[in-house]
Amino acid sequence: MSDIFKNIDDLSQMASYYFDRTKVIQSNIANADTPGFKPKDIVFEKVLDKHMSLKKEDERHIDPYLPKNNIKTVELGRYEGYDENRVDIQKELAKLAESSIMYKSMVEVMKKEFSKIKLAIKGK
Repeated sequence: MSDIFKNIDDLSQMASYYFDRTKVIQSNIANADTPGFKPKDIVFEKVLDKHMSLKKEDERHIDPYLPKNNIKTVELGRYEGYDENRVDIQKELAKLAESSIMYKSMVEVMKKEFSKIKLAIKGK
């Protein structure tokens, strides 16, 4: 894609990450009463890997492109309730708020980027 749209493309990918993360967190909250449920979260490093060019320069280095799961099970140190459910509603709600705010912020920044392009096209 052109350099003009590179910022928008990057912002779009980050907004997509936060949108997907919001869906996973909502699933955690919905299953808060499910016995034995383990909450999940999307691993940010996988998204970051797409934007960074990593290379293996020495045989002793770890291969940066090993396959990774997109969703990681969060292991808490203790069980939250009698049903061995590991969902902490307060933490999940905080993560949900953070993810929603970040998604909305990315969308607003994308709107501003489109405004700049529109302004450049009009020549004003």
